[in-house]
Formats: sequence, C-alpha cells, structure tokens
Amino acid sequence: MEYRDYYETLGVPRTASQAEIKKAFRKLAREVHPDKRPGDHAAEKRFKDVNEANAVLSDPAKRQRYDALGANWEALSRAGAGGAGRAGDPFAAGGPFTGYAFAGGPGGGNVRYEFRTSGDPGAFSDFFETFFGRAAGARAGGARAGGARAGAGSIDDLLAGMGLENERGAGNGARRGGRPAAVEATAELDLEEAFHGTARIVEIDGKRLEVKIPRGVDSGSRIRLAGKGGDGRDLVVVVRIRLHPTFTRRGADLERDLPISLDEALLGGEVPVGTLKGRVMLTIPAGTQAGKTFRLAGQGMPRLKGDGSGDLYVRVRVVLPTDLDHDARAAARKFLDLARQPDPRAPRPTPTAGR
Repeated sequence: MEYRDYYETLGVPRTASQAEIKKAFRKLAREVHPDKRPGDHAAEKRFKDVNEANAVLSDPAKRQRYDALGANWEALSRAGAGGAGRAGDPFAAGGPFTGYAFAGGPGGGNVRYEFRTSGDPGAFSDFFETFFGRAAGARAGGARAGGARAGAGSIDDLLAGMGLENERGAGNGARRGGRPAAVEATAELDLEEAFHGTARIVEIDGKRLEVKIPRGVDSGSRIRLAGKGGDGRDLVVVVRIRLHPTFTRRGADLERDLPISLDEALLGGEVPVGTLKGRVMLTIPAGTQAGKTFRLAGQGMPRLKGDGSGDLYVRVRVVLPTDLDHDARAAARKFLDLARQPDPRAPRPTPTAGR
C-alpha cells in the first residue's frame, strides 16, 4: 500500500493549524489547476493529490485517524466499519481490534484508541491477511486458536510493527519486537543561537524538559533524546533556523553584503566587518569593483560534525555619493576627465591564436 504524506503534499508541518492547511491548499490549487496547464498530465495528478490531502487534513476526524494510523488509516477505518459501534472506527466494540490500543502516531502526541473484540478469531486473521498477506493472517488466527497466551504473544509481534500495543499485555512486554513512535517538537532558532548553541524548554505530558541545542545546528537537524518523550518514547527536537537580515547560510559557510564608499573602492582602506564572532577589519585594495567577494576563513558557522568552522564570504557593494553641489560636480567632472575610464560596455578584443 503506497503511503502518501499529506502534510508533505501541502507543504505544511504536522503541527499546522486548520487555517494554515486551508491557506496552503488554496495556494497550491491555484498553482497546479489543470485549467492553467491544459494537457499537462503531471499537473492533473498533482492537483488530484493536493485535493486528496486537503480532503483528509481539513476534516478534523479524518486528520486524527490519519495522524494515529499513518499509511493504513483509511483501510483500518473501513475494516472496522462493519462491526464497530462508531462507523469507520476499527477500535470500537465489535471491531477487528477490540482489546488492543494504539498510542501515539507518526507525529507523536497522546492519541489513544481502545476497542473490544467480538471473540471471532477468523475475522481477526482475515483482517491481518488483508494488510500483511496470507502468512500473517494464518499466524494471527492460529495464535488465537492455540490459546489466549499464545494468541496474545503472536498478535503483539504483528501489532508492534504498526505501533500498536495489546492493552491487556501492556505490562508484560507488549511492545516487544517494535519501537513506539517518537514524540516530535520543533525548535525555532535565530542564526546567532545556532552559532553559539542554546537551550529550549519542551513540555511533555505536563513536565518541562530542558533540551540543549548544540552549536552549528541547521534547519532540519534532529536532536533525539532517548526515553524523554513520555511512556518510554524518544523525544525528537527538529530545528528550524529563522532567516537573518544580514547573513545567508550555505551549510557551514555564511555570505553577506558589505557597503563601502567610493573613496574606499577607489583608493582602498580598512573597513570594519561584522561577523557572528565579532567585528574584524577587512583590507580593501585600491580599485576594488562592486560585486567583488572576499573570503574570511573560519568566520562562518561552527561545523556540527567535526572540528572548525566554515568561512564568511563578503560581497562588496559600492555606495556612490548623492546630492552633489555645483563645486562637487565640477570636481567630479575634472577627476573623470583625468581618469579617462574606458567604456565598460565596449566588447573586448578577441585574443589572437598563438600569441
């Protein structure tokens, strides 16, 4: 069964609000609407996927089941519809998973579904055969037929791979053979915090936990704390770095513009440059052109893995004087006549071969 990540399809995080989901859907729907790209089959498929993702995530009930059950959410709901007390809920009384509970989900959280079995081992094994093939269905059915203890152990092994746990055996290694889904939290950092390292407070089940963020993290960095997510789950902190008004980050390297005066560009000089470590002096050679880039070694971001730091690339931007009075304009004209600058737009002569 192909798994579609509806959050990725809409380009929103799993923590997105309903308003954010609606906004993302409207934007994408306008961009990929088939009327704008007639005959483009890829756009048609993309439009269909966007609509499908919105249909699930914009419905709180469907979204809750999708978050809890992941790839099998729809099929699991259909499987439970026939005998469930609540339509579409396989965990309700009479559903195929009565007596088992699902805790957590792909996005973490404390969602918990409970259900009670009808006692029909045939229906249970048929359900597993639907998702895991005939061998799995036979194992589940045979386990039930062999006795309660054997049934619980074998079914637990199958459920563990789905993040399901047998509520009745929860105290006896019910999650053996599988690992509960981790709880995820997002930490938004300024670039300065990523440079120096920082800490964030995460609240899990009413408990406040301080998470230390190491130097050099980048957007997408994941910090895993084993067993800190509650109920034995891991806590994964996903880092997001905010845009900086001065610096642009490229891995461990940084880039920035540096405004200099006409005087500094023509005659050269030393110019102060702000870095995330502090201020340094950059020597500008005489005749420096606008757009020239200087590399300041080791003035970039600390490397998250390994020693040292990246570099800082400083791109020069020449700022010309404005509002010249009569005397200043006359002096500028005299200077330019003396400088005799060639036309920078004139084509350069082609080098002669052999010379």
